[in-house]
Amino acid sequence: MTTGYYIGLMSGTSMDGVDAALVKFDQGQPTLIAHHTEDYPDHLYKGLQRLCQPGNDEINRLGRLDRTVGKIFAKAVNTLLAKSNVDKSEIIAIGSHGQTVRHMPNLEIGFTLQIGDPNTIAAETGIDVIADFRRKDIALGGQGAPLVPAFHQQVFAKADVNRVILNIGGIGNVTWLPGDAKQVLGYDTGPGNTLIDAWTQQVKQEPFDKDGAWAATGITSIPLLTQLLSHPYFQQPAPKSTGRELFNQAWLEQQLSEFSQLSEEDIQSTLMDLTCHSIAGEITRLCDSGEVYVCGGGALNGELMRRLTELLSSHHIATTDALGVAPKWVEGIAFAWLAMRFKANLYANLPAVTGASRSAVLGALFPAD
Repeated sequence: MTTGYYIGLMSGTSMDGVDAALVKFDQGQPTLIAHHTEDYPDHLYKGLQRLCQPGNDEINRLGRLDRTVGKIFAKAVNTLLAKSNVDKSEIIAIGSHGQTVRHMPNLEIGFTLQIGDPNTIAAETGIDVIADFRRKDIALGGQGAPLVPAFHQQVFAKADVNRVILNIGGIGNVTWLPGDAKQVLGYDTGPGNTLIDAWTQQVKQEPFDKDGAWAATGITSIPLLTQLLSHPYFQQPAPKSTGRELFNQAWLEQQLSEFSQLSEEDIQSTLMDLTCHSIAGEITRLCDSGEVYVCGGGALNGELMRRLTELLSSHHIATTDALGVAPKWVEGIAFAWLAMRFKANLYANLPAVTGASRSAVLGALFPAD
């Protein structure tokens, strides 16, 4: 097992910046040494938003944004190293998730596309980069996502305990760790913060609903919630994964067309309940009781956590802080772990999770030299 320092870079569906985690591995077990978040400048955020919708001049815009995101990722690494007083020579490799701009695994020829040129990251940091983790799994017939359940299994599983790791980023995803000989399962549940944030941005021109305070002032519309939950994705069996391609502002506007009488805060409350009910329904199907540990931005939303706790009254709900890992940094650490697995030539996907035909070493090397 390769030991030493690695850096994990993660930018999710929110597209607001990149998290950089400096991680030390000892016999495969991670310790978070330092961390840094590099926000995307407003023009980059808007450019990425436009790129996620079909439009003109896509290839040129994709090429420019690929390099631009790569430069931001490299800046995040260099700032992290400066803050931590660790020299780049001590870093074995950077594991970069990239910024997803398309995720379409269910087409006749499925694909997933992450930008953030790893050559640029390697050139501007002087550190080897491991990137392009998802496409090997797609090539093997899988969804290419979620990839973090293998990491969850190694770090969070406990014998004889039903345990669910719930990540609530832009999209929600669950990993079921049954604590016995049963297979680990994991998949995307549907919207996490993406619709809640989109509605907040549209109505209040604020990036997100801090602590769910605005949603808490509203009253959920049961007819609208029922309609939203009728989306075919929620009935689709696993393995499955999703993103902005299904759950986006255009879809939301279409769903709201018959609910013009609702107040803005009632819509926000309903969108939060869409997230909570879709997650709670999946967790209840996986296990009647057990432990649920939440990570991602949603773990910091008090109103969302309150509603989840209410819906999952037979489960013990906490954040991954209780397991010794700060909720915001679980995914950044996971991509450092994926880089470590690549360097050690170890499998990193779980076919039962992604639907791939076999296990595989994930990623590709982009050397600094």
